Amino acid sequence: MLTKRIEDALNEQINAEMWSAYLYLAMSLDFDNKGLKGFANWFRVQYQEEQAHGLALIDYLSARGGRVLLKPIAEVPVTWENPRVAFNDTLTHERKVTSLIHNLYAMAEEEKDFATRQKLNTFVAEQVEEEDTVTQIIDDLNLVGDDGVGLFQLDRELGQRQYVAPQL
Repeated sequence: MLTKRIEDALNEQINAEMWSAYLYLAMSLDFDNKGLKGFANWFRVQYQEEQAHGLALIDYLSARGGRVLLKPIAEVPVTWENPRVAFNDTLTHERKVTSLIHNLYAMAEEEKDFATRQKLNTFVAEQVEEEDTVTQIIDDLNLVGDDGVGLFQLDRELGQRQYVAPQL
């Protein structure tokens, strides 16, 4: 049985994951409108991953006898100046999500909720991967700078990304 504190925190994390999904969908749509279909694809896959994270927490909360309380999703930005700005925003956001996951993990330890802590292990590992991937893309964007050919090639590369359901 979950404590009320953990149940409330998991509901907050579900909202954060769904907000993340909404953010990445907005980024995808913005880059689609700008003709950068590869960047749009990358963010669309990111949107799907964030939805899966939220659903995994919903399923977990329900399986532990908790009550899922969906809250409104706060408004997200809808345009970005360029891919570099979008990916810098993405890295900032992923670092915030990492902090939220770490805080939830610490709370699970305080509450001696070993099942929740175990569930969060996959989220902790996922965040390491998320931050690393985004950092690599930022490095690539910094490398190509304003070179149209480099941006074209990176757009094509990111267009190859395919959604693979995370094992959460």
